[in-house]
Amino acid sequence: MHDHLPPGVELVKADEFTEWLMDIKVLDDNPLYRNEVYRLKFRFPNSYPIEAPEVVFVKDDTHPIPWHPHIYSNGIICLDLLDRQGWSPVHNVESVCVSLQSMLTGNTKKERPPGDENFVKYNTQRPRDINFLFHDNSV
Repeated sequence: MHDHLPPGVELVKADEFTEWLMDIKVLDDNPLYRNEVYRLKFRFPNSYPIEAPEVVFVKDDTHPIPWHPHIYSNGIICLDLLDRQGWSPVHNVESVCVSLQSMLTGNTKKERPPGDENFVKYNTQRPRDINFLFHDNSV
């Protein structure tokens, strides 16, 4: 897989099908994301690819959490592709990375989802168990 990744996507670490780290960059000149590299953590359920992996952005010294109206400050992503209803076994790590690149490319708002602070403070659910309402296709 390492040799056949889409542009702007890099495999950092892959532990079998338990946890993978991927780095992604936005390839256009969007000023919100210019020169940034974002790290994604994939956790795979035993039933993958029938069920979606759990995917979050990870913050460390060199990788920020991207600003986006569908990305919480703790790295949780509100994206229908990662939801039980939106996932299909035809998707894979590459298609998730490309979808996130596209989601970032089209964004012009440096903001967090409404209620970010309370969500991050009080949420106790794993990302895969959260039932998001998908109603905003404009970002």
